[in-house]
Amino acid sequence: MSLKTRLTADEILVAPGVYDALTATLAAQAGFEALYLSGAAVAYTRLGRPDIGLTSVSEMSDTMALIRDRVDLPVIIDADTGFGNALNAQRTMRLYERAGANALQVEDQTYPKRCGHLAEKSIIPTQEMVGKIAAMADARASDETLIIARTDAVAVEGFDAAIDRAEAYVSAGADALFIEALRSVEELNTVAQRFKDRIPLLANMVEGGATPIQNATDLEAMGFSIVIFPGGIVRALAHTAEAYYASLKGTGSNRAFADRMFDFNGLNKRLGTDEMLALGKRYESGGHD
Repeated sequence: MSLKTRLTADEILVAPGVYDALTATLAAQAGFEALYLSGAAVAYTRLGRPDIGLTSVSEMSDTMALIRDRVDLPVIIDADTGFGNALNAQRTMRLYERAGANALQVEDQTYPKRCGHLAEKSIIPTQEMVGKIAAMADARASDETLIIARTDAVAVEGFDAAIDRAEAYVSAGADALFIEALRSVEELNTVAQRFKDRIPLLANMVEGGATPIQNATDLEAMGFSIVIFPGGIVRALAHTAEAYYASLKGTGSNRAFADRMFDFNGLNKRLGTDEMLALGKRYESGGHD
């Protein structure tokens, strides 16, 4: 089932954040139907830097290609601002689509952008964003590749202005809508009531961010079609990694941490090592069983 078709279902789509092929593999094994390749998570992990527009389009597309080589699930990818103007956004569409992305989330921040839950954001004019959406639609190779239009206007121009921008982006041909950093359950409900019968809606759950954390069932009841948890995996792994390194430094071995980590065989099982070695052996003998 394509992502486009899946979004016509009543059940909300939960897309966990991933940042590489390993996290994508583990999320797929957990039973999720789609993944979210987070620009913030790539900045955190590949660069060791905050989400302030430092990640490049090539780093994102390379990561997408590696994930696609490992898993078959639909992937929603963070396209930031398209990494520049409308022509840059078209190039981003082509690169991401060739890398295997199924949906691109593009936002109306100025370039370079910053995390939607950080202060002092700035945004481009509405018509410039409308043009960027149209440019990306013109550049895509398949109508099955979705454009998710995001506005960061709530924190910059206010809630009403964000609604006006959202209306313009829907009219411009966006396939799904994402109003970032809503500040209350009331605002979530207002957005849902306004748009849910017209276009799929995406909700963003950031631990400690501006939007109160809701579970998928509650968001589905409001009328949201997609919920992403973009950076949760990095926050969980960073917490574990900090404790692991402290334990290793303090004790001189991994024994004290053994119950919180996979051993050699445990990790290889999740990677499918035995199956891959068996496949290689089969091809060595001519490719037949």
